[in-house]
Amino acid sequence: MLIKLIENQYPMMANCWLIYDEKSNEAAIVDTCAFDDKINTKKEIEALGCRVKYVLLTHGHFDHILGTYGIQQKYGAAVVCHKGDAAMLADAQLNLARINGAEDVFNPVKPDITVDDGDSIYLGDTEIKVIHTPGHTKGSVCYVIEDEKTVFSGDTLFCRTVGRTDFPGGSTEELKESLKKLLALEGNYRVLPGHNRETDLESERTRNIFIRRM
Repeated sequence: MLIKLIENQYPMMANCWLIYDEKSNEAAIVDTCAFDDKINTKKEIEALGCRVKYVLLTHGHFDHILGTYGIQQKYGAAVVCHKGDAAMLADAQLNLARINGAEDVFNPVKPDITVDDGDSIYLGDTEIKVIHTPGHTKGSVCYVIEDEKTVFSGDTLFCRTVGRTDFPGGSTEELKESLKKLLALEGNYRVLPGHNRETDLESERTRNIFIRRM
């Protein structure tokens, strides 16, 4: 299993992660901030020669979905998101593209698969579990690969901080409950967030001020 952060020249946009299952030659892209020459998505996919099976969206904000249309069209990847954020993939106002000046580069899409808490997606025999983690948005999710002890946390959990709750659909109380779900995972996990650098769950349990105050 290869998990890699795709090099990206858009510093304010979301992290884009590549998951590659060598045995099946299947891959998934977690969040798609762009699909152009400023991000190495095509280069990484071509280097591996893999089949892009899924685009896994942690939530529906514009900075996480702008490349979705391009990847779907080029590779035929199935778009996956929580049902609570499905409408955001086609609405520049709901996903905040309009107020952030990104409407002209936004192409609406429809999810091929809507997931909920406890669902699983597979790359070959590799199970990717879905944890519904509302708080940042109503349909925020984290994707967990137990075999790799890895969590893709989107904008729910960051290194030493947590996601904002002041956008439409946000809720501090829901975010606290969602964080409790992540903290309940046994042992330590690599945490690959939607922005900034990666961290690990044990470090966040002890050093994240928001979590400690809970």
